[in-house]
Amino acid sequence: MAAADEKKNTTVRVEETGEGRFTNTINNGRHETSADEPVAVGGRDHGPTPYELLLSALGACTSITLRMYADRKGWPLERVSVDLRHEKIHADDCEHCETEKGYVDRIQIQVDVQGPLDEEQRARLLDIAHKCPVHRTLQSEIDMPTTLRETE
Repeated sequence: MAAADEKKNTTVRVEETGEGRFTNTINNGRHETSADEPVAVGGRDHGPTPYELLLSALGACTSITLRMYADRKGWPLERVSVDLRHEKIHADDCEHCETEKGYVDRIQIQVDVQGPLDEEQRARLLDIAHKCPVHRTLQSEIDMPTTLRETE
């Protein structure tokens, strides 16, 4: 199976472990990890929270996208790191948001690119950071049909 087909057909299974109120295993058929909530909210802190996993996905995609782009261009990018933080803010504190009342989600992203890059290359990498597939997904309209599995 081609790599592109493999990505399209991946099913991720998230399942409670029974080891705590919120502890889950996450398995995509090739890799397994955990998710949980902090002890302060009743979890066992056996893994990242769901929001931390979301930020991890966005950060990893950003880093990988920048690496692919720089390699394709032959640019001297030595290392990429991405710091992300999620918070809820009042809608009226967001100048460019369509939502006017209540809260909006804000994900702050700080990208650090190291290497002897000129200012034009650095600026282009920042532009490319906004074009990683996960970033685009989070900013697009998303259809998420959810069903209950039929029981026998």
